[in-house]
Amino acid sequence: MEQRSNTFLDNASEALKNTGQAKRRDSMARLTPLLRSAAIEDAGDFESLRQQMKQVRQHSLDNLAHYLTQFEQEAVHNGNRMHFARDAEELNSIVLDICQQHDARRVVKGKSMVTEETGLNSFLQRAGLDVMETDLGEYIIQQAVETPSHIVTPALHKSAEEVRELFKDKHDLGPRALEDTTDMVAEARQVLREHFLKAEVGIIGANALIAENGYSMLVTNEGNGDLCANLPKTLIVCTTIDRILPRAEDATAMLRLLARSATGQSQTAYTSFYSGPSRDGDVDGPQETHIVLLDNARSEMLTGDYREMLECIRCGACLNHCPIFASVGGHAYGWVYPGPMGSVLTPLLTSLEQSNALPNACTSCGRCAEVCPADIPLPDLLRDLRHEETLEKLSPSRWRLGLKLHAWVSQQPWLYRALTATIIPLLHLMGRRRGSFTRLPFASGWTNERNFPAPQKKTFMQLYKAGMKKPNE
Repeated sequence: MEQRSNTFLDNASEALKNTGQAKRRDSMARLTPLLRSAAIEDAGDFESLRQQMKQVRQHSLDNLAHYLTQFEQEAVHNGNRMHFARDAEELNSIVLDICQQHDARRVVKGKSMVTEETGLNSFLQRAGLDVMETDLGEYIIQQAVETPSHIVTPALHKSAEEVRELFKDKHDLGPRALEDTTDMVAEARQVLREHFLKAEVGIIGANALIAENGYSMLVTNEGNGDLCANLPKTLIVCTTIDRILPRAEDATAMLRLLARSATGQSQTAYTSFYSGPSRDGDVDGPQETHIVLLDNARSEMLTGDYREMLECIRCGACLNHCPIFASVGGHAYGWVYPGPMGSVLTPLLTSLEQSNALPNACTSCGRCAEVCPADIPLPDLLRDLRHEETLEKLSPSRWRLGLKLHAWVSQQPWLYRALTATIIPLLHLMGRRRGSFTRLPFASGWTNERNFPAPQKKTFMQLYKAGMKKPNE
């Protein structure tokens, strides 16, 4: 997937012009927090579970080499073939090699952000393979030749009317109305069924890897992951090294956090544990199973200042509660991972130079940290990245100079109060007729998109002092 994070501001400006998508994001921003809150209230002591899971994740990362070794031993014992990929190119090559060993031409895929990260689909297609996404949201955007706009609901940006017209254009099924959503879902199921039955290889991701038994866990709401895993003769599980957990009970505890935080469900519709290829007497299942574990800069993160980001369970809660994401959508972030978690991950997985705008896509409201089920201090990590940006002089020089000047003035209380006591009344006088400004010196970044409200006549300190005097009068 092309990296366009360096044009975030342009991407965001373009996204704001799409009023239809903006309305759908607004609806999402109102609904999903309500669903999450209701699900958490029903869970009992959610905070205790969150802290317990954080300790487990930290312990797993502290002992990552040990648990990866244990997982590999158990997975091989179960009949799996293990592969380790240092980067995206190596993962793609491993998967292609497995497909070519079996003369495969048709591949069905479950939803996987890891393979979005590596660009696996286009890589396999360039090699002549037919690759079909089977998650409904992923299938929709694949047909539209687009990329996911959300890590949980990838087609969030598409309206029902857009999907209806897309299916009529892409599916050669003759005249039909497709009036209801259920009709469109049924048609997608009909089309995908043939792909499930004909595919030689299935590719899925994993929400967790369990060290004690070598199993992988996958959660879905459609069941397409199970069909990808069980119908083709060859299964490939693609995930990252940080998905490891010590015990099965840790995976189920994480599931209680994941489902409630992602979709407001107490449990997803399908939770599957895969051990390996089918055994004698099994009625279904793949004949051969491969597990490909990707590093792709995770080892560097493990020993660096942003290690806590590896504890992310990919629930999307931070996206659903972020005012920036709700305003501009996932595509504005320019790469695989959007929202607050993406604003941290993208600079770490690509480079801060390519994506230094993302850590600044933050209002510092702190909602992402409040709702994160992994208790990741996302605002702190974003501030650390902005500090690195300043040290590396990646931001415009006028911006750095302005911040230095502001910091110096803020450290001189008498000067700060004198300046604000002069400027605030002046702005109030100039803007009192319209109540706002359409243009302001040094503030075009604001006024190019929206008006700047005219301030009240007095500064905060003046109002505060006046309020303090009243009780004594």
